[in-house]
Amino acid sequence: MDIIYLIRIRIPELHEMSTDIKKLHNVWLESRAYQNTDFPTIGFDELTNSIISTGPFYFYVIDFYDMSLSNVSTAIKDIHGLDPQTVNFSDVLDAIHPDDVDFVANAEAFITRFFYERIPREKLLSYKMNYSFRSRMKDGEYALLNHQAIMLSLDEDSRWGKSLNIHTRIDHLSNLNTRKISIIGLNGEPSYMNMAIEETVPPMACFSKREKQILKLIAEGFSNSEISEKLFIAVLTVKKHRQNILNKTDCKNIAQLINECTLLGVI
Repeated sequence: MDIIYLIRIRIPELHEMSTDIKKLHNVWLESRAYQNTDFPTIGFDELTNSIISTGPFYFYVIDFYDMSLSNVSTAIKDIHGLDPQTVNFSDVLDAIHPDDVDFVANAEAFITRFFYERIPREKLLSYKMNYSFRSRMKDGEYALLNHQAIMLSLDEDSRWGKSLNIHTRIDHLSNLNTRKISIIGLNGEPSYMNMAIEETVPPMACFSKREKQILKLIAEGFSNSEISEKLFIAVLTVKKHRQNILNKTDCKNIAQLINECTLLGVI
């Protein structure tokens, strides 16, 4: 089990930051919480275990109220070479490839606008945000990371409080940044996948709640019969759902399906 450092580190003042980092921080200035928010009662083990890892990953909690980090996993040192006890948010942002900074800033602005315009307040904590960007590794080379974020708390005005961010190295799956955004519904909420930033009307979910359940079990290596037993449905029904999932994603086999759905953030 990865060790979690329970620390809170303030980032430097804006005037001390590079131009690129300022650009990223400006995205959150209007949407961050005006007051401190509490951690949810759900445990971090439960949250991180709900996300399938397809490669080396690390996680941390960002508190948008004061832009501090906490609950930093030790794996950040293996990937970025950053000390989990002293790392701050600027260090993480500074590792983003210079050519991807604008995309990340625009993606965060798109997600913020999407939530406030299209998702009811009571549903805001039932979504996972996903996109990819290149980031500098501890050896100085850049690799593609999959960014997943789950909002943990909001203030009384529904502004961003704390968020669990998980970064997974996926350059073994793809070296191409699709520059697409997925907003994945949890607890049966609809998902919006593979969206371009310029889209004004995002596509609706292409997977049903049952298909997402089956997809997750497929990714975990369960056979048709095992999935049938777990979900209390017929094996024939499982096979039908599997074929529907392949058809919807235009994938030829399960291996391609898992790769594509990982990049989209569905699993």
